[in-house]
Amino acid sequence: MSRRLAARTDAVSDPEEPGRWRPRLRFPTIWRELLGGRRPEDGVDADTPHRDLSLVHGAIVDENASRQPRSPNEWKAFELSPEQIGAFRERGFLSGVRLLDDAGVDGLLDELARLADPKHAGNDLFYEFHSNEAVDPSKVLFHAIGAWRIEPGFHDLLWNPAFCMAAHQLLEGPVRQFHDQIFSKPAQDGGVVAWHQDYSYWTWTQPLQHLSCWVALDDVSTENGCLYYVPGSHRWGLLPITGLTGDMDAVREVLDDEQIAAFEARVPIELRRGEAAFHHPLLMHGSYDNRSDRPRRAVVLNVVRDGVVSNRDALPEGRAEELNFPILPQGEKLDGQFYPLLFDPEKELETTPSGRS
Repeated sequence: MSRRLAARTDAVSDPEEPGRWRPRLRFPTIWRELLGGRRPEDGVDADTPHRDLSLVHGAIVDENASRQPRSPNEWKAFELSPEQIGAFRERGFLSGVRLLDDAGVDGLLDELARLADPKHAGNDLFYEFHSNEAVDPSKVLFHAIGAWRIEPGFHDLLWNPAFCMAAHQLLEGPVRQFHDQIFSKPAQDGGVVAWHQDYSYWTWTQPLQHLSCWVALDDVSTENGCLYYVPGSHRWGLLPITGLTGDMDAVREVLDDEQIAAFEARVPIELRRGEAAFHHPLLMHGSYDNRSDRPRRAVVLNVVRDGVVSNRDALPEGRAEELNFPILPQGEKLDGQFYPLLFDPEKELETTPSGRS
């Protein structure tokens, strides 16, 4: 599959206004700057070092751009069923949604192999980069945040139609990028991701209108450290943080007897590569270590409903300045270069603000 970068017609020069775009047109002037003066008419190989892709709000690989739906009827092909939406509301998660074919997964795995090298030319664009975040010294857990800024496949995954439509339906509104994550557990010694709620790390944004999408890049099962969910735990309210990569049982310290009992009904989320699981930001989830002979790699897309704002004041004094993350001033809407609008139903589905066609 070609990995050449496609042209983009507008909004590249002004990240504040993403606008509409079409594939396979000549590159605008800013691409000459982004691509270091190389010939934009010919495109560039994906291996070529390039600057911050967060400047581009829309798919940039030509195959991805050409697959973007162009009408409300084309978007309907990616709709979740009412039963799927109902299951998400009841249980706090929905699994088995196909986002990528094998070629798409292979492309991301090629990019991941490059990104895992700390000497990658774009490494300084990551918000976080941990070659090994595991607490247990005998285990390995690669974790990085911000791949969409660096490699075109991870960038374009944000505009994947099946993802955008599902996120719109589950958030019941326009969808805006928050951040992405990569988790990689190598064969035999892959570390755990302890039980947690995503929003416990995101209280510097409000209101709680967030959604996570966990995309398998390998076939995942109980043997190689698949995700687990506790059905209905999204109704427990916000709980204290008890750690992300250490003791799997640490969360029990903040649970009551009924909640501890609910863990007995935890569900393994076994997926084929290219499939995804969506979950509520308060859903209790985690994954055990990988003791199999297969790797377990995944990318997580975290998004918000348009209108979420910064709650910077919730952070301890000085913490915002310590973080390598675009934390906006208190009360400012998530928007601009680092928080692009991924799906606007008024534009794509020709709906009114109330959601009616």
